[in-house]
Amino acid sequence: QVQLVESGGGLVQAGGSLRLSCAVSGRTFRTYSMGWFRQAPGKEREFVAAISRTGSDTNYADSVKGRFTISRDNAESTVYLQMNSLRFEDTANYFCAAASTYYASRYLNSYDRWGQGTQVTVLS
Repeated sequence: QVQLVESGGGLVQAGGSLRLSCAVSGRTFRTYSMGWFRQAPGKEREFVAAISRTGSDTNYADSVKGRFTISRDNAESTVYLQMNSLRFEDTANYFCAAASTYYASRYLNSYDRWGQGTQVTVLS
């Protein structure tokens, strides 16, 4: 059974950086495209970034473009989200997700496996 475990969240001042990691168990990591989503209290879960199976294609929400970078290490079965220039409005619980597709989808319904989330709090 595939399991996704996020780490790297925490408290950070506005303008700071964090790097989230998502370790994926099992030997099928290469067959999944991966995404990051986030959910703030009282809000719907929203797309942040996605990366295709090989890492050749990426997709970003407009709100994070130029500040966040998604990457993956297929040898380590891990996907990363480097977050720079963090803003108060980036505060949320961040989830990684796996999709049995090739492309880097921004659509929540494309993903059928989810982690438990890691909290990111940006202090203004």
